[in-house]
Amino acid sequence: MKKNKKIKPVIIAEIGVNHFDIAKFSGLSPIEAAKKMINEVKINGGDIAKFQTYKAEKLAAKYSPSYWDTSEESTKSQIDLFKKFDSFGQKEFEELYHYSNSIGIEFMSTGFDIDSIEYINNFVSRHKIASADLTNIELIEKIASFKKPILMSTGASTLDEIKHSVNLMKNLNVENLTLLHCVLNYPTELSNANLWMIKSLKENFPNYTIGYSDHTKFNLDVLMSSVMLGAEVIEKHYTLDKSLEGNDHYHAMDSQDLLLFNKKIKSYEEFLGLNNSEEDLIQSQNQSRLNARRGVYFKQDVLEGDIVQKCHVEFLRPQLNGISTIDFNELVKSNKKYKKNFTKGELFNDDK
Repeated sequence: MKKNKKIKPVIIAEIGVNHFDIAKFSGLSPIEAAKKMINEVKINGGDIAKFQTYKAEKLAAKYSPSYWDTSEESTKSQIDLFKKFDSFGQKEFEELYHYSNSIGIEFMSTGFDIDSIEYINNFVSRHKIASADLTNIELIEKIASFKKPILMSTGASTLDEIKHSVNLMKNLNVENLTLLHCVLNYPTELSNANLWMIKSLKENFPNYTIGYSDHTKFNLDVLMSSVMLGAEVIEKHYTLDKSLEGNDHYHAMDSQDLLLFNKKIKSYEEFLGLNNSEEDLIQSQNQSRLNARRGVYFKQDVLEGDIVQKCHVEFLRPQLNGISTIDFNELVKSNKKYKKNFTKGELFNDDK
């Protein structure tokens, strides 16, 4: 019976606010660029197209120094960066929600302030809590009140902090929680990816789904390693042009990367044999079983009625349609007798 298992994770393409830059450099309006990106996610195998919803002044103080690589994104103030990309409101996100539904892909957006979360809740079937808000009790309580599945990234958090937030949501009766291993560096160096944390989260939180939110510059080995370590959800920033300066383009995947990731997952599923039964495995090796296994061949003539003895035979390739060496040894142990005559060199194939 087939197992019908797969390793394919839920793939969340984090468009975030990258559509504003795509619009600027492609001659599209921001809403048109966002739709184009959603469509590209859909046709290249993504499961969820995700945005970010916020107003800069409700997210960061006037003094809010950067925490990203300023050689890639030169803006040194969080509030200044966020102000560049916070022009979408409820009307725009509702339009993107309906567009996503029309082409058969899930719409999602991470809310970063209470007002944004309240209206984005009308358009999402699950919520995301960013790493930076893992300790934001007010926001967690608000999101938990909607009684929808929650994903929470764990970047820059200690295990005790993660446990505290998980326990808080448990006490708030959150029934469906996914924890995403994450490193809050933009970009994350390969030496800091620490993918083994996926296993640690699985061990520490066995009752929850575990995934990975990736901030390395696109690296197929990183993504596939996270899948093989058991990540059931993969979140990765997404752009149509990784060469664009600033924001989240430089550590994102593009359409070709997403397509390649999905193809690689399929190839892994094929050679892992997750959908093959034991019978399938043996059937593919039948010729080898017949010709490479050792059979039982007589070293001398024996007569009907003689007691089966090991000294009468030798074990040689191939087994063909003869009895196995295991079955022969059982005959020896039980003092069975030959039921007919056999000649030297003959394959023992009809006496059990």
